[in-house]
Amino acid sequence: MFWVLYLLLACAAAAVSCGRLCLAAVRAAEGERAEDTARAGARVLSDHELSLYETAFLSGGPVRVVDVTLVSMARGRRLLLAHTGWATVVDPVGGDAMERSVLGAIGPAGQSRTAPLRAATVAGDAVRALADGLVAAGLAVPEAARSAVSGAVRQVRAAAVAVVVLGALATLTPGEGTEAQQTPVALWFALPLLLTLSCLAIARIEIHPYTRWASPVGQRLLAARPAAAGSLFAVAVRGLRAVDDPQVRAALAE
Repeated sequence: MFWVLYLLLACAAAAVSCGRLCLAAVRAAEGERAEDTARAGARVLSDHELSLYETAFLSGGPVRVVDVTLVSMARGRRLLLAHTGWATVVDPVGGDAMERSVLGAIGPAGQSRTAPLRAATVAGDAVRALADGLVAAGLAVPEAARSAVSGAVRQVRAAAVAVVVLGALATLTPGEGTEAQQTPVALWFALPLLLTLSCLAIARIEIHPYTRWASPVGQRLLAARPAAAGSLFAVAVRGLRAVDDPQVRAALAE
């Protein structure tokens, strides 16, 4: 009966991970309802037209915002992006806060590798202010809620894998694998596995909006925002695959 110990571990992993996911989802939903109530009558979100940077953030987060900024500066000949992964300043005057943040991350040398440049700009004040504004407007999911839900989903997936591994160990353990006992052991482990898979399926439908950068309201605004092929808005929505310049795409793909 040593397989019972494996079964208890599998059930504990499934119960704890699914409970964490449910709690994270409830907190995320409660936070959104509270913010919607506080904003009632103060702003009509359906009338808000997303800017280029807002579209980028809601579509792909801070990294997408930085990529759009770099592509915009490269197209405007204010920044040279080489296919080798180097960014060189051509015009040291930024047109907005995001461009000034990029120039500040490059530094006085006027040249930087794109990987550390992107990382430094993502952590800059301009991107943080954009994120805070979108969260305050109810268009973006707060980082704490998104991280909690995403982390809980990953834990449930790990628990599902653990259940399978523990079930295999229980079945293959010497003395536990008789012909009369193999089927009952496998069926017992099917219970926690069914729990984790069902929880993941429900999360895919009910909780998935909270794992994205855009809130449900932000997603509706994104769906209504046109993005012509080859435009900066296309890059904001689709990412680097929408960049039509192979040199710029190679520089940012580092």
